[in-house]
Amino acid sequence: MRDKRILGLLIALIAVVVVLFSWNLTTHVRFILELRAVKLGGLLVVGAAIGISTVLFQTISNNRVLTPSIMGFDALFLLVQACLIFFLSGITYAHLPSDILFFSNALLMLVASVALFSIVLKKTRHDIQLMILVGVIFGLVFRAFTSFIQRLIDPSEFAILQSVMFAQFGGISRTELLCALSLLVLVCVWVARKCKVLDVMLLGRRSALSLGVDYDRLQFMVLCAISILVSISTALVGPIVFLGLLVSVLAHSLMKTHQHALLLPASAMISALILLLGQALFEHILERQSTLTVVIEFVGGLFFLILLSKGKIK
Repeated sequence: MRDKRILGLLIALIAVVVVLFSWNLTTHVRFILELRAVKLGGLLVVGAAIGISTVLFQTISNNRVLTPSIMGFDALFLLVQACLIFFLSGITYAHLPSDILFFSNALLMLVASVALFSIVLKKTRHDIQLMILVGVIFGLVFRAFTSFIQRLIDPSEFAILQSVMFAQFGGISRTELLCALSLLVLVCVWVARKCKVLDVMLLGRRSALSLGVDYDRLQFMVLCAISILVSISTALVGPIVFLGLLVSVLAHSLMKTHQHALLLPASAMISALILLLGQALFEHILERQSTLTVVIEFVGGLFFLILLSKGKIK
């Protein structure tokens, strides 16, 4: 039954991709198809990365209402962009090659997160809750510095900074997409081999250790995988805060299981479907009068509150 639900999600995802790929093709077909292929590829990669990273983070934190964004990834991304605009000027920042920005942002977030995990976990004897608290504090510090820099830059430069505060799917290059896709595939292959062990991690550290799982090492490896996924998704399009929580709730409600072999692909496909349908709504119904992240946050927030009021989140 659950396998049929996975198959249904896959069929729905393929159908949506085909419809959006062939929508309203009239002239310059080849050029339009190339643009759409990159944009749809970006939506699929970002959706899968956010869905998988959220489920993994909730596994190691043993909390269904936490997402990797609580660790301050989005705040670090915005701080880096604010510093670049402040020190390089808005004009120089606007003319920086997108590939360089992507690689530098992804590398910086990855190095910072792995360093945080290594130091804090070692000092706290792998206390994941304390590490999350440290991540929250760092996020607050990053946001404070970003707010301070916003007050120092010119209004025209602030407009440039404001444009990167919301996820943008229109400026993805082929190089960025291929790099992000390669990293996503590598992480997915590793995670697929660890699904059974991840199921055991849900029992808690003491129970997992008694069953022969090297819990501390696996916890660090999972955090590194989460860092890679969050880094590539944020560096590729920008911060998307609420999507992961919404996707996790939907995946658990649909699959009704704790098996990662089913939850991970379901969350990846649900996340990609939300982004694809949201982008279609944004482009063809709202006529670009808003941003995709605003639509996701608004609809997702309402849906999450409804599920919370009905006791669906446990």
